[in-house]
Amino acid sequence: MPVTTVLGKVVRRAALARGGGSAFPGLFVERLDPSYVRRVLATLPRGVVVVSGTNGKTTTTKIVVDLLESQGLRVFTNRTGSNFVRGVAAALLGAVDVRGHLPADIAVLELDEAHAVHFVKEIAPRYCLLLNVMRDQLDRFGEIDHTARMLQSIARATTEAVVVNRDDPRLGARVFAEGITGPTLRSYGTSAALSASFPSDDNLYGGSEGAPHPAPATYVDDTQLDSFEGDRAEISYAGGSHSAHLMLTGVYNVLNATAAIALTRAVLGDDLREPQMLEALAKVRPAFGRGETLQIDGQTCAMVLVKNPAGFRLALSSYDPADTATMIAINDNYADGRDMSWLWDVDFASLRAGGVTTVAGVRAYDMALRLQYDDVPVGVVTPDPERAVEEFLRSTTGQDKRIYCTYTAMLAIRKVLGTKGALDKVVA
Repeated sequence: MPVTTVLGKVVRRAALARGGGSAFPGLFVERLDPSYVRRVLATLPRGVVVVSGTNGKTTTTKIVVDLLESQGLRVFTNRTGSNFVRGVAAALLGAVDVRGHLPADIAVLELDEAHAVHFVKEIAPRYCLLLNVMRDQLDRFGEIDHTARMLQSIARATTEAVVVNRDDPRLGARVFAEGITGPTLRSYGTSAALSASFPSDDNLYGGSEGAPHPAPATYVDDTQLDSFEGDRAEISYAGGSHSAHLMLTGVYNVLNATAAIALTRAVLGDDLREPQMLEALAKVRPAFGRGETLQIDGQTCAMVLVKNPAGFRLALSSYDPADTATMIAINDNYADGRDMSWLWDVDFASLRAGGVTTVAGVRAYDMALRLQYDDVPVGVVTPDPERAVEEFLRSTTGQDKRIYCTYTAMLAIRKVLGTKGALDKVVA
């Protein structure tokens, strides 16, 4: 293992020097030593946590890490949101010493649904958190029920506790629990009064969007989002209600925080120090490219990652477009999903009054056409995201700005914005 570690670190250093990402060093280690990740992670005294699902993986993983660290645990994670196994391998290269020792108590890993299935065959997680099942990247995953089965296989491989979103009918239903006999099943979700704010895929495509979902059955231990307003949320668990302050924006992040609390409670059990957990939650900042903001000439510029209709709809409902310049950047590279027909399932009427200043990305003209059908005025259409964001910044001086973007478009835009102001530096 020391040889693999040393060679991997050399490759990683060379990749970073050339401005490369995290994929190649991880791929190098995978090819050189296929069991490397398994052997390193097997040394962790508290084992491995897997976070998976369609929406919210990166932000929820970040919240979980911060909450566990508030309890005094040393946590290893794949911070960039590179959620393939090679991303985990690359992150390990940045964390281990030259002998291959990982100075951590527990690993919290965000994993793409399809890659998590293969990961858990090699490394059985002690805990897992399964967030939701949405129609996302159908070109990769196939139909939505196939995605649900992938998440179920993660649950079956988990040894201690599985935390699921009880409001998602493909996760909280009794059929999901069939065949899961080893770990304890726990749940999280929202009060009935909030159900319309967090539609499941069935709500979106079954014609019942906005209608309250029937009260789902909870598991042995349940964590519930009771209410939220502004930066305050009321979350109940263990027979009591707890007030939480959130720095994160977006209604979806309130539910992500609820999920993170449910998982943290599963990991810590009776050792949980609640005041420290809630204090840490109040300090959590947005994850890499997910609602990050910076100040440019005294104005706020925020990036909002979008990748499927549910996420885009929730993002649009989270932010008031008034007095804010809007840009939308849509790419269709492999990491984004190649099929962008889902844009037709998003209602863009909220942008009608102010319009969209700039539309960018490989699918810029498709996006502009979609906006036209919702009578949303469009300014400039520029396929190159980096050039487009430069023009967007110049043309909107004196205005706050918001950029909705798919994953690879976000990477390009974030690179430009990083030259304009302070963004967290994230190194795999």
